[in-house]
Amino acid sequence: MSEQPTPVATAHVTAPYGPLADALKIAEFGTACATGPAQHGVLIEADDTGLTLRTHDWETAVSITVPTATVTQAGASLLTLAQLTKSLKAMVAGETKATAARTTVTLAGDLLSTDHLTVPVNALPVADFAPAKTPEPIAAHLDAQDLYNQLQRVIPAACTDDTLPTLTAVQMTLTGRTLTLAATDRYRFAVADVPATPHPDHPATTAEHTLTALVPASVLTRIAKHLKTCTGPVGIAFGTPELSLTMGDTTLTIQPHHGILPPYAALFPTTVDTSLTLERPTAQRALKKCAALIAASGERGSPVTLRWDEHGTLTLAPRIGEPDDLARIKGMPLTFATLTGPTPTDRELHANPAFLADALAAFDGSDTLTLHLRDPKAGSTNLPPLLLTTNPRPTGGDYRHLLMPVHVS
Repeated sequence: MSEQPTPVATAHVTAPYGPLADALKIAEFGTACATGPAQHGVLIEADDTGLTLRTHDWETAVSITVPTATVTQAGASLLTLAQLTKSLKAMVAGETKATAARTTVTLAGDLLSTDHLTVPVNALPVADFAPAKTPEPIAAHLDAQDLYNQLQRVIPAACTDDTLPTLTAVQMTLTGRTLTLAATDRYRFAVADVPATPHPDHPATTAEHTLTALVPASVLTRIAKHLKTCTGPVGIAFGTPELSLTMGDTTLTIQPHHGILPPYAALFPTTVDTSLTLERPTAQRALKKCAALIAASGERGSPVTLRWDEHGTLTLAPRIGEPDDLARIKGMPLTFATLTGPTPTDRELHANPAFLADALAAFDGSDTLTLHLRDPKAGSTNLPPLLLTTNPRPTGGDYRHLLMPVHVS
């Protein structure tokens, strides 16, 4: 009699379709950059602690427990994630959403079953799967929505040029009770603060102890989709060099880039010549019109112009056409109020319309933002950057955005 082959898949579990499908959707975060069949799979671990799903694509690792699952036989199975997900969806096809969500799914090794159907799923040798490192202890907890909102502000400022890998990331620095997010593409610099509650047993509870990781913005963009629907706390842990985020039953471990961003504190001014509050909705409407006019003119890459006339009236206009045309363009008036310093007169500032749109969008939820201006130094051709903040002063607040003006002839 020939020997029976050792089964490749040995985990036996049952679970409602809804929670299992949700967990598999999160597990996809760990296969976005996978190479090789094993890392395109999901490792299903069943033991006395319950059911855990794991994925790892060398850039992001996901570990998620499914508390509604019941383990009927301890073991492990490595199944092709895409096939498993599609097969599950097919097996509840034709059912109402509510009925599908509560449909009981049974997985016996590589055999997937419901009350209606039973089908095998492609199984791979468990030993082929390369697991991620065990995450470090949690250093602090953050509010999920605070983290999500601040990431939405910072991520657009990250560089998209892969030849500058350091700048394609968001620097996350935990110091005491604050997690600082920072990103730049050399033309703008966004910095946001997230309140943090340090873990009492972690050395990061002291303001002198700093933990830093340079996390790819592309990974954070994917993770933000999950953060958007989270309501509880997020645990953050800094490893060597991995960074981990824990949300309820899910832990995401990210491989950061090497290095850190260039020192940026000195770039942000502590004193300015003029501070003014700008009505954001009007500025956004004006910018959309100007951007549309630039597109209609075919002059892609043209800036928009913020101009204070001799009376101090502020307008926003597209910079398009020949010099004679520029002189005839009238911009849309913007509403503002000067807080400190003199109201500018006979002054123009030119900005990239896409970058300005991102800056205005970063203040979503607020009708106003504060714009801080510095006068150019006498004899210098360098133009000081625009500083936008959530604070009436150039310092403080939970968000700061530097925007380099565009030089024009």
